[in-house]
Amino acid sequence: MFNLVLFGPPGSGKGTQSENIVSNYKLDHISTGDLLRDEVSRHTPLGIEAKKFMDQGMLVPDEVVIGMISSRIDENPNSRGFIFDGFPRTRPQAEALDKLLEFKNTAIHLVLSLEVPEPELIKRLISRGETSGRSDDTEEVITRRIKEYHAKTQPVANYYYEHSKLERVVGDNSIPETFKILTKHINKYLLPVT
Repeated sequence: MFNLVLFGPPGSGKGTQSENIVSNYKLDHISTGDLLRDEVSRHTPLGIEAKKFMDQGMLVPDEVVIGMISSRIDENPNSRGFIFDGFPRTRPQAEALDKLLEFKNTAIHLVLSLEVPEPELIKRLISRGETSGRSDDTEEVITRRIKEYHAKTQPVANYYYEHSKLERVVGDNSIPETFKILTKHINKYLLPVT
């Protein structure tokens, strides 16, 4: 089982590249946002617990999220592996995820960090805002989101770097060119399904 974490600031193309990776390598996509919504809609014990926090506008505790990830892995025993999106966001989450995967006799094998210069991110997000009608994509809000991303994820990147799992990928190429670079790293562990 191959497990991958894909990092990237808002506008880096993480969503698009996640779809490409899932499609080409037949990995299961674990998005913590989707997991939370799914567990809440199915009224699972973890979903009921998570909803209590969400209803109060609080972050769902790490233990609850880790429990949901554990359930999703258990639901897919024949999976080729998982791509983690939106998790881990903190060093304690990364450590908890490692413990969970170790318990399941697997690990995070590779962490790919999409690196895109801030002016390019701003340009992409403003353009996306104009086409999608999102009102939160002003330059000021975008800049704040990017700074917050870097402040929060840098310790996670450092954690995986210390464990020799982090690869930084230039992400301001075209979508196909960026995907080609990502596949070079992934192919060292897992080949695409043809």
